[in-house]
Amino acid sequence: MKKVVCVRCPVGCKIEFELHNGKVGKIKGNRCLKGIEYIKEELKEPKRIVPTSVRVIGGNYPLVSVKTSAPIPKRHISDLMKIVKKLRIRAPVELGDVILKNLFNTGVDLVATRTVQKNDSK
Repeated sequence: MKKVVCVRCPVGCKIEFELHNGKVGKIKGNRCLKGIEYIKEELKEPKRIVPTSVRVIGGNYPLVSVKTSAPIPKRHISDLMKIVKKLRIRAPVELGDVILKNLFNTGVDLVATRTVQKNDSK
């Protein structure tokens, strides 16, 4: 039996499952169907929502928190972080603003999760 913790919701079910020739067999520990979907996705192509922050120029805060609008394949996370590390955006930034569109042709955007006002004192 293999073991994983499902991250599809806050419950965090501890799921045990069997693999037979690369296919999921017996599953136990999930409280809903999302757990089964999670295991199948993890085996095929694991994905994660990526929360991080981006530097802001001329804002009342030096950073704006951002996250991907949906999970992206884990294989892209390192490349995304390299891009984000170099990224600078100008204030103001509004909650929900799309910072980067269609990351790696996945249809997923990088979106601001807070508002950063323009710093008028400078």
